[in-house]
Amino acid sequence: MLSIESQINELKRLAEKQNLQVVEVLTESRSAKSPGRPIFNEMIKTIERGKAEGIICWKLDRLARNPIDGGQIIWSLQKGVIKHIQAHDRSYYPEDNVLLMSVEFGMANQFIIDLSKNVKRGLKTKAEKGWLPTTAPLGYMNDRFKEKGKREIKKDPGKFDLVKKMWELMLSGRYTPPKILKIATTEWGLRNTRAGFISRSTIYEIFTNPFYSGWFEYPKGNGNWYHGSHVPMITQEQYDKVQILLGRKGKPRLKKHEFAFTGIIRCGECGAMVTAEEKNQIICSKCKCKFSSNNKHECPECKTPIANMKNPTILHYVYYHCTKRRKATNCTQKAVEAKVIRKQIDQYLSRIHILEGFKEWAIKYLREESDKEIQSREMILNSQRKAYDDCHRKINNLFQLKISPMNADGSLLSDEEYAKRKSELMKDKARIQEILGDTDKRIEKWLETGERIFNFACHAKYWFANGTDQDKATILQSLGSNLILKDKKLVVELKKSFMAIEHVAKRVPQARGMFEPEKFGLNKGQLEAIYSKSPIVCSAMDKIRTCLKSELLDVYSFPVMASPSESPYCSL
Repeated sequence: MLSIESQINELKRLAEKQNLQVVEVLTESRSAKSPGRPIFNEMIKTIERGKAEGIICWKLDRLARNPIDGGQIIWSLQKGVIKHIQAHDRSYYPEDNVLLMSVEFGMANQFIIDLSKNVKRGLKTKAEKGWLPTTAPLGYMNDRFKEKGKREIKKDPGKFDLVKKMWELMLSGRYTPPKILKIATTEWGLRNTRAGFISRSTIYEIFTNPFYSGWFEYPKGNGNWYHGSHVPMITQEQYDKVQILLGRKGKPRLKKHEFAFTGIIRCGECGAMVTAEEKNQIICSKCKCKFSSNNKHECPECKTPIANMKNPTILHYVYYHCTKRRKATNCTQKAVEAKVIRKQIDQYLSRIHILEGFKEWAIKYLREESDKEIQSREMILNSQRKAYDDCHRKINNLFQLKISPMNADGSLLSDEEYAKRKSELMKDKARIQEILGDTDKRIEKWLETGERIFNFACHAKYWFANGTDQDKATILQSLGSNLILKDKKLVVELKKSFMAIEHVAKRVPQARGMFEPEKFGLNKGQLEAIYSKSPIVCSAMDKIRTCLKSELLDVYSFPVMASPSESPYCSL
């Protein structure tokens, strides 16, 4: 097709050749496939006002590709409002047979309909192959070197790892999306695809976009979900965890202040969340009395202005207390100082503290037991294959139910119900397929998690004493669940694996962190012999192994520094 500029030049020469006076040159950027084009409507009004008698256009389909605008042109030509339409190859007049013009407009309209169908069919086919037909989100990029229709989505080498780090920060539960956005833009230098700053809304779009977990909906909002062929940035479980952390889609729980344990502890009396506040006290340098500095500018006893005090002592406190936001409750719980809570957490960590030698033996034991389970792995694979086949059969049965006139209860299966059931089955199929092809990796994953558990038990006490507020909060979340504060006492429901370690640490002195082998002349081999022969240790290791297999604990539920090689306290 000729460009607009070329069309104008050719039509000007055509007007000069036929002695046609051009009143005005009009160009329309909007497509002619739909009515409501402003310049087209203005052109018709200009002709109706008598300022022009006809139209010069390259082809008739340049005027209209929809039946409404096409009918308006035909009707105006029949009534003599438009006296002449000149195309590059022929002329149209009121006395001409309108059949040919109707056919041309009809062909133009049909071309648009067919083109729309072909494009939608091509996009659907691309989606079924696992490739998102639209622009890739931040962290990914569309492969523009392949021909149109076959372009895939691949990692953006400059942004993929940074966006993945953003997800890791969000999964830690200690960062809000705005804070992650600030870190990513100011510290990491992350920018959008146009090299501009990432907006606040974009960060929420990222954390609510299932594309990063390997799934996408196309077209958006119609309920058709596809398992992407791109490399997922996170797992489905991690995506679900972020949605829980956000509270609801796109609306995170905002935090105005940064305290170590806010947002993770509940009141044991009324069930509301526990919050924190800072309080400062000043010791007057003159009369030595203590008073709060909040909204005060002088000592309440001697009336000495704070500004005139010489080196006054300032005491800083952090208190945790119930938010008392539950209706119809009169919570009687009092505030607890932060150092009291930290001391109680340290006591919990002391209960699971183990020796470095016991940690090394436990990890070695887990790997040896895993090597003995090669035969059971084949049984697991067979079970997974059967589940996959069952899911595939259900999808086929659902399709047969869709094309049959009636379903089981005598009613028609609606498109919405069919799409919903199919989406659920396709997700199950993809999930089973992922597990089926990843059995060995999952086994390796629980072994890695087991290693993290024993690393945590061995070093968490030290990390808690020397880490930041963020480290302390992460360690507390890793320790257990159902964190309750009641009567100034923090209650933690330890993870089952840590309960088993606590049982060993309590009953086997040779495994505890406070036990010093050198005082008893025990070497590494002798300690390992004690561990292997102890029924308490063997029973606890079996429980831990069972927990790892059944729960498949999320790696992100442990601190990033869980491994000594990753820890900021490697000097340990």
